[in-house]
Amino acid sequence: MAGLASTLGAGAMTNSIREIEDVPVIFVIGSNTTESHPVVSYFMKRAVKKGSRLIVADPRRIDLTRWATRHFQHRVGSDIAFLNAVMNEIIRNGWHDRDFIEKHTEGFEQLRETVSRYTPEYAGEICGLRADEIRELARILGTAEKVGLFYTLGITEHITGTDNVRSCANLQILLGNIGKASAGVNPLRGQNNVQGACDMGVLPDVYTGYQKAAFPDVRRKFEAAWGIEKLPDGEGTKIPAMFDGIHHGDVRALYLIGENVVMSEPNQAHTVSALKKVDLLIVQDIFMNETAEHAHVILPAACFAETEGTFTNTERRVQRVRKAVEPPGLARDDWWITAELARRMGYDMGYTSAEQIWEEIRSVTPSMSGIAYRRIDHKGLQWPCTDEQHSGTCYLYCDNVFPCGKATFRPAEWKPPAEVPDEEYPFVLTTGRRLWQYHTGTQTRKSGGFNDICPEEMIEVNPDDARGLDIRDGDYVFVFSRRGRLKVKAWVTDRVTPGLCFMTFHFSEACANVVTNNAFDPIAGTAEYKACAIRLERA
Repeated sequence: MAGLASTLGAGAMTNSIREIEDVPVIFVIGSNTTESHPVVSYFMKRAVKKGSRLIVADPRRIDLTRWATRHFQHRVGSDIAFLNAVMNEIIRNGWHDRDFIEKHTEGFEQLRETVSRYTPEYAGEICGLRADEIRELARILGTAEKVGLFYTLGITEHITGTDNVRSCANLQILLGNIGKASAGVNPLRGQNNVQGACDMGVLPDVYTGYQKAAFPDVRRKFEAAWGIEKLPDGEGTKIPAMFDGIHHGDVRALYLIGENVVMSEPNQAHTVSALKKVDLLIVQDIFMNETAEHAHVILPAACFAETEGTFTNTERRVQRVRKAVEPPGLARDDWWITAELARRMGYDMGYTSAEQIWEEIRSVTPSMSGIAYRRIDHKGLQWPCTDEQHSGTCYLYCDNVFPCGKATFRPAEWKPPAEVPDEEYPFVLTTGRRLWQYHTGTQTRKSGGFNDICPEEMIEVNPDDARGLDIRDGDYVFVFSRRGRLKVKAWVTDRVTPGLCFMTFHFSEACANVVTNNAFDPIAGTAEYKACAIRLERA
């Protein structure tokens, strides 16, 4: 969406965490906030206590719904139809911000034409909601003073993930909820420093600060900074293409840094077969894990408490990290390992400290040029921060100033998930996280306390479905998909609707990614972790 699209595509919040307390209407869609982002959920609960209305749209009855005014339980994979119908109703009733749209946006007529086909009745059939429920949500959002929209992987981990994000942005642009305090479009980042990683250019088409590698002037700037003659002008390879490339013989070596792909990538058998096939697998990590077991070379890395540097959190705040203890054994800082490899291959980066690296980063990154290392000694700063007199940016697009002129509507058409239930595989599996374990379990499963509270995986099954399969709470079941089979304990609960099941990928003994589908969003390359077809059998 002009400048908005690049920010949201990168996953940065337009607003700040502390602003949540003053959001009149909080709209959470596709985010199990209390379990995946407990600190952010604390601010949402405080907002509710102060009088804010919390609206949750999620296929599951998540814990956050306890604080919600309304919970709209739409079907997995129906977000675009759902949001288009809400926008249709907002426009029909004249609740859209005409002044903002006229002065600061492009493409409204195209959006109006697209969403006009998504009547509440039509979309309700797709979403599993009543037409009056869709109209109710449109009224809540359309008549609110301001709305802050929050989403996470429930929006992005679909083959339509990019269009899902665009639909969220379309809704907030339509309502004029951009460029205001306590409003905006706010993706909550799923892992520590994932915002910082993207900001630093680990995406395959950008350098730091989302500067496009395709732009000649950008390449010339980095060539001069690094003292080299020619940087590539093409786009790098996304993760799906890497593994496909191994199978096709195009990729001969794979270097993984802090990425336990055996547990985190969909269709585990496909991933493992690629790791066994690749000529050289290098794993750089803080602990031995399921992926490292396949490595030819393991490089031991220091963890967060053993390093100096910066992290950037979900609200774009760059913060100092300080070494508390020395790393054990041969473990070294990630930056040191990278620089030492480069030196032995003939290129001396010349780095001697994390501070030196950060100062170089800000020298070539306009959005961070004012974030001097000494300025974040006690408190972090939010980018954009363009000079050393700048105090950082709490919320983006203040005074309706967009980097590319105007915010552009990008209407999207709904399409179903890549794999839908049928007679052989009648259930939908959606995946996510639980509070007491984290991601691939590389760290949390080494904690006795967490393991006491949450010792094994469970698959959530609706009571109606359980009765039909003669499954009781605590029984072990086999979960089958077209890609694999796993054995897991059943949790019979009305947290999921009939036909829907839920699992996580925290436990190697029963990892949801044994059965998930390696279908991907064609633009972002994000896997459709949130929808695949399965069947259940008592073990």
